[in-house]
Amino acid sequence: MASNDYYNDTRHQGRQQWSGDDDFSSAASHAEQHADQDRSLFSSALSFLSDRKSQLSDPSQVEVDEDHAMRAHNAMYNDQDDRGSRHDSSTVGAGAAMQALKMFTSGGSNDGGMDKNKLIGLAMAQAGQLWDQKQSNGAQMEGDKQSAVNSAAEMALKMYLKSQGGGIGGTGGPGGLLSLASKFL
Repeated sequence: MASNDYYNDTRHQGRQQWSGDDDFSSAASHAEQHADQDRSLFSSALSFLSDRKSQLSDPSQVEVDEDHAMRAHNAMYNDQDDRGSRHDSSTVGAGAAMQALKMFTSGGSNDGGMDKNKLIGLAMAQAGQLWDQKQSNGAQMEGDKQSAVNSAAEMALKMYLKSQGGGIGGTGGPGGLLSLASKFL
């Protein structure tokens, strides 16, 4: 599967509510607090994460492409003119996850605490808003909005897991995310 096709997994589109493992149960609510988007975008992304959970529970599989994430953030938030530019869903997702990490570690999430669901929710909200903003500013978008939200959710989870020292069961803490954020931003 091509890298951009990976996030174009539409098997979960249209599900009204994600009711799987409660590991991510509050992430959709956190996303809704930060973006006026269709809840199904967030629920579908959480189903996507749930399907990927087994791969992400192995610390050796938790890879964060730091260079891609930093380039994506720069392209999404520092390049001012979108007219005629091309953005794919993976880049939107990675840039949104980086912005969420920045907001999250600087206290910009406005709801306190260092919780993976808050980080994932922020990333999904940022991706949905960013997709709409770039598209309305004349950028040529490749992929779809759901894929961008999926990408952001997965990148945020990977960043969180990496800061925890690995798999989904890691405990870590705020220091791990702050350390990770200082590498990226």
